[in-house]
Amino acid sequence: MSKRDYYEVLGLAKDAGEREIKKAYKKLAMKYHPDRTQGDKEKEETFKEIKEAYEILKDDQKRAAYDQYGHAAFEQGGHGGGGFGGGGGGFGQDFGDIFGDIFGGGRGGGRQQRQQRGSDLRYNLELTLEEAIKGKTLEIKVPTYVACDPCDGSGAKKGSSAKTCSTCHGHGQVQMRQGLFAVQQTCPTCSGQGKVISDPCTSCRGQGRVQKNKTLSVKIPPGVDTGDRIRLSGEGEAGEHGAPAGDLYVQANVKQHKIFERDENDLYCEMPISFTTAALGGEIHVPTLGGKVKLKIPKETQTGKMFRLRGKGVKSVRSHTTGDLMCKVVLETPVNLSGDQADLLRQLETKVGTNKKHSPKESGFFDSVKSFIDDLKS
Repeated sequence: MSKRDYYEVLGLAKDAGEREIKKAYKKLAMKYHPDRTQGDKEKEETFKEIKEAYEILKDDQKRAAYDQYGHAAFEQGGHGGGGFGGGGGGFGQDFGDIFGDIFGGGRGGGRQQRQQRGSDLRYNLELTLEEAIKGKTLEIKVPTYVACDPCDGSGAKKGSSAKTCSTCHGHGQVQMRQGLFAVQQTCPTCSGQGKVISDPCTSCRGQGRVQKNKTLSVKIPPGVDTGDRIRLSGEGEAGEHGAPAGDLYVQANVKQHKIFERDENDLYCEMPISFTTAALGGEIHVPTLGGKVKLKIPKETQTGKMFRLRGKGVKSVRSHTTGDLMCKVVLETPVNLSGDQADLLRQLETKVGTNKKHSPKESGFFDSVKSFIDDLKS
């Protein structure tokens, strides 16, 4: 079955410009794309035909070959370049892709080189626990590349402009032919930019960007933790020759705190309690993010016991749920006792003695030790 004329497929005149070709393709693609035609095989084939026509006519070199030789230019052994680079895929398309990838050309050798955006940057921000939990707006200084002011990022001296490269005619790539093979590679004249600056800006030496310390305001949301990142779009390095800037990622690193230790949204702390409070019970004051709160200590509390204060932790930056404060009480042994104080403790020890009801854990432990030794002897 013979193929339809590519201009007829897209409904174009022979002298149609690049803009008209793109507009016609976009209109037809929206109508016949498989996602819209719900499995209609006939319309799917039409879409393939439209895409094939567009791939040829959008490329200046392929279009010139088609205008001269017709469809024969892209058949194996045809006139238009040894059968390589055709719009319909197959043998020619495979070789075009392979050599384009090797030499940096990519697909569609006639397509103009895209500007490469600037690099993304990362800034490590040290925060106190209070700053991370409550949130804060901070100013940071970032050493980076910014667009050159005198040339407005173009790289060309003020009053002049970059000219279309005469070697690649603005495509950023050139095609080298050897027998049957057509190899695309970056244009050596413009380094793939498609344009050449004959009169470069003296401030940036034609790069369109200069190094500078940029001051930025960063809003830290409440609840961030170590490893969380805040993205500032377009605040990374400016691209060369007016290309878009990359992004800046501000990464939080929360410093160690004197009182609290954080685990996701929960906070942990240790509170020393006296022997009397542990034995008889009482109240202690526990620090929280909102101030001190009272914690009731029941009598006969053992050292290391953990108390949970619900809702006294950190409010999550993502789910907005609030964690808990886990308070571990630690029995503090009296130090620097006077003689009278030491005597009182000895009297208490004598009165308590080895009664199991006063020291159940100690008695149970030594019972286990005795049983263990007896088992070894038997």
